[in-house]
Amino acid sequence: MMLIARRSLTHRSLAHQTLAACACLVVLFSLAGCDLRQRMYDQEKYEAHEASAFFKDGMTSRLPIEGTVPRGGLRLDTHLYEGKVNGELATTLPATIELNRALLERGQERFNIYCTPCHDRTGSGNGIVVQRGLKKPPSLHEERLRNAAIGYYYDVMTNGFGSMFSYASRIPVNDRWAVAAYIRALQFSQEAAYDELPAEDQRQLQ
Repeated sequence: MMLIARRSLTHRSLAHQTLAACACLVVLFSLAGCDLRQRMYDQEKYEAHEASAFFKDGMTSRLPIEGTVPRGGLRLDTHLYEGKVNGELATTLPATIELNRALLERGQERFNIYCTPCHDRTGSGNGIVVQRGLKKPPSLHEERLRNAAIGYYYDVMTNGFGSMFSYASRIPVNDRWAVAAYIRALQFSQEAAYDELPAEDQRQLQ
């Protein structure tokens, strides 16, 4: 029993020593990190808008060199990011966007949030802001827009058109394609022939 008790005390002592050593290491690393940050803060450097003798124009802050791309801004897929293929408006969804129910439901949700104030839920252009005096936008169901390429809707949401401002900062890329797909579905729903409707919808109209 005495031997077991001594072993137990030894194990406890080792555990306490290990914990103490770990705590010391944490403190040392923390102090070292604080010292490093402080030295970086105190290093010699130009402050914002301070004059510089190094550059001929005397400016410290420099413009990015031509062709600089911001982090996350390298967008080589023009179909996805610009809605164009070989410089022409895309007539199909990008390869990375799958046309399915989830996409259309997402597009409907975003459309109802961002588009209905002007275009209303049917796309006819009688939204609440139009009823209060804003110029009425064209109906999404007129022939010109029914025949427009799907990339056209993406382009308009991205760059704006007429009195409509850009929604690029409000609606992410994939959501813009979802809205464009939903607009196409909305157009089809308003112009579909009776025999093109699902059987369930046909029964509701009888």
